[in-house]
Amino acid sequence: MKQFVFQERYPIFQLELEKSETSLSTVEAVIQRLKERIDVHPKVSFIAIFDHHAHTTAIGGDIAPDILDAKTIVFCFGIKLPNAEVMAVRPRSIGVTEFADKFVINFLEPPMPLATEAMESWVKDLREI
Repeated sequence: MKQFVFQERYPIFQLELEKSETSLSTVEAVIQRLKERIDVHPKVSFIAIFDHHAHTTAIGGDIAPDILDAKTIVFCFGIKLPNAEVMAVRPRSIGVTEFADKFVINFLEPPMPLATEAMESWVKDLREI
């Protein structure tokens, strides 16, 4: 997993997962595995799955030709609500993009170490080999 700053502003965690490194063969399967981790975590609430590929297709948007599918799973740790400003960084999400030979799984760095550690673990656990 690598960390970098996207567009000189957004701290991103990203894993490129070769299809040969996992038994998961579709974006839907990857999302389902992540949802299973979310569902068993006592401090996380599942919110939704957003089909970014379908949405962009439906509105006539541009999709890179090598992107086969792209979905985002949305959830919230939300263990504290100390002020209004924290609402700007919630909820959390993990994006899954499928290419012919790999998945790219990424998320914006959360401001809470508990969330960062959990999300990083969930994503790394997708690699089975």
